[in-house]
Amino acid sequence: MPILVDAHQDLAWNVLTFGRDYSRSALETRALEQRDGLAVQHNGSTLLGLPEYLQGQVAVIFATLFAAPARHLSGAWDTQKYATPQEAHALAQAQLDVYHRLADENEAFELIGTRADLERVLAAWVGPADGRRVGLVPLMEGADPIREPPEAEAWMSRGVRIVGLAWSGTRYAGGTGEPGPLTPDGRRLLETMAAAGLILDLSHASDESFLEALDRFSGTVIASHANARALLKDFARPERLLSDEMIRRLAGAGGVIGVVPYNRFLKAWQPGDGKAAVTLADVAAHIDHICQVTGSAAHVGLGSDFDGGFGVERTPAEIDTIADLQKLDGALRSRGYSPADVAGILGQNWIDLLRRGLPG
Repeated sequence: MPILVDAHQDLAWNVLTFGRDYSRSALETRALEQRDGLAVQHNGSTLLGLPEYLQGQVAVIFATLFAAPARHLSGAWDTQKYATPQEAHALAQAQLDVYHRLADENEAFELIGTRADLERVLAAWVGPADGRRVGLVPLMEGADPIREPPEAEAWMSRGVRIVGLAWSGTRYAGGTGEPGPLTPDGRRLLETMAAAGLILDLSHASDESFLEALDRFSGTVIASHANARALLKDFARPERLLSDEMIRRLAGAGGVIGVVPYNRFLKAWQPGDGKAAVTLADVAAHIDHICQVTGSAAHVGLGSDFDGGFGVERTPAEIDTIADLQKLDGALRSRGYSPADVAGILGQNWIDLLRRGLPG
């Protein structure tokens, strides 16, 4: 079974919003949450937990710092919202504290900040099962917590390794549902990030800001969680997906794209269609499209976004927990992908990118 790397999980957002404990099994969390219903009502039933990470050989997670602008407030339960850069900064600091505590208090989790950290986590998967650990690479989703561009260096010092310019629009770039170019501060932020060695995540960036950022940024680039626009031509917010031009350009810059196994991002689907209407073959179709556009299996991986606004009810039929992403092996091999290709897609492509993009 190959190592699996998941390039997008909103763990801290769930810890602070719903009190989820990811050292528990996903199945235990589901049973506990059925009692009060708050998390299930607003975020679905969890797919994530330490036993499932270990079962599925999930060695590395890009663990997000995610808060949204107050204009997107969903209700009183939605605590991770900000109205000012200072509020965004405070929320992201609290979420980063969640990851530091998780690693400090549970030896099965480890923060990854350097290539040496990455290699230590990967080496643990070669030895006895009881020594395995899950590595967390902090990813800031939407750059508003960076109050001024030079502050990116301070976030790097605290452990952030990846920064996305946008979720919706930010002070730095147009984003999902709020198109626009890079702002002057966005251009300055890219310069600071490149100098600091931060990886740039272009998920959620508007087409205009995505393409300009690729022209300007000299460091490592990714799209942690984004599917192929060509397979969802009538999607309500097409800028949330990547056009073939964006896929080619990101691959040309050496980037990797994390495909999201979320039913609405895979095909025309509504909850009333039922979970069984989407399968891992649909996930494989998006992976294959990216491979065909780029001419290679080296620029695609997984970015599940599990527990990021949807739960198990809105994932493909074969998926019950994160461990089931290993079943993509069969779906990809049926399309002619070799074992080496499959290992790359499930994790090795992200590992190779981190080896290039992380500091020594």
